[in-house]
Amino acid sequence: MHKMLIDLPDQLETERLILRPYRAGDGAAYYEVCQRNKDHLLPYEAGNPALSVNTPAQAEILMRNFAADWAARNAFFWGAWDKTSEAFTAQIYAGPVDWELPEFEIGYFVDRDHEGQGYVTEAVRAVLAWLFEGMGTHRVRLACNEMNVRSWRVAERCGFVREGHLRQTRKLVLRADGSYSGDYLYGLLRHEFENLNH
Repeated sequence: MHKMLIDLPDQLETERLILRPYRAGDGAAYYEVCQRNKDHLLPYEAGNPALSVNTPAQAEILMRNFAADWAARNAFFWGAWDKTSEAFTAQIYAGPVDWELPEFEIGYFVDRDHEGQGYVTEAVRAVLAWLFEGMGTHRVRLACNEMNVRSWRVAERCGFVREGHLRQTRKLVLRADGSYSGDYLYGLLRHEFENLNH
């Protein structure tokens, strides 16, 4: 099926969270998220778009770009909000790698005030269910820095298999011995996801 014929959900719901795509008007709230999490995102998320936001206008432009990418099926950025407090808790990214296979990559970050409470694992599981069950995905990949223990533990809790280790790729993140750190590469196949969830 052509990607433009795929119907996309308005939101996903979990026990504690509402996940939805960003939209015009989210800029003011996202600006606050960006400012609160800049130090939290560095050094592991150097390429995260949130780090480039310095004004509310820039945040609003980013929200509208995310919405345009969503509509064009180029990238899927999900914001996750707590059902009770309506506070932003996490962002999950799902990006197409190969529509023919199909394969996606996934990434995430948690708001610093919600770290260590299981929100990212909960949100990632919801997005994985959408990818495999709703999008017919065959494979999902994930990469994270080896020193970002919380991140790779989320991956492993969600069933990802460590498939590789790129050594000494991160100059700004040093290991205990002073050497450059690297990245872990993970993959999750459809049958592995189904075995975990049935």
